[in-house]
Amino acid sequence: MCRNITTLRGLQPPATGEEVEAAARQYVRKVSGVQKPTAATEEAFEAAVRAVSDVTAALLDQLPPRRQPPPTVPPLRRPDVRARIAARHP
Repeated sequence: MCRNITTLRGLQPPATGEEVEAAARQYVRKVSGVQKPTAATEEAFEAAVRAVSDVTAALLDQLPPRRQPPPTVPPLRRPDVRARIAARHP
């Protein structure tokens, strides 16, 4: 369903809260069809992001370790992505 959500289980070091939230935000964007929340959608959108983040963190805590690391590096661990984020939020 969401090709852009990377696997967080098995990362070394483990997935950060920021990475979990980014994955949750991408999921909520996809299922809701809301790319940028408006005043009418922001409260529900952000509540959904928090709920999905909490469930994701709990899931990652409960699963056994992976035998191999995930095949891709999460976007927030890529220098080019970090540079774009920093440029948008000086």
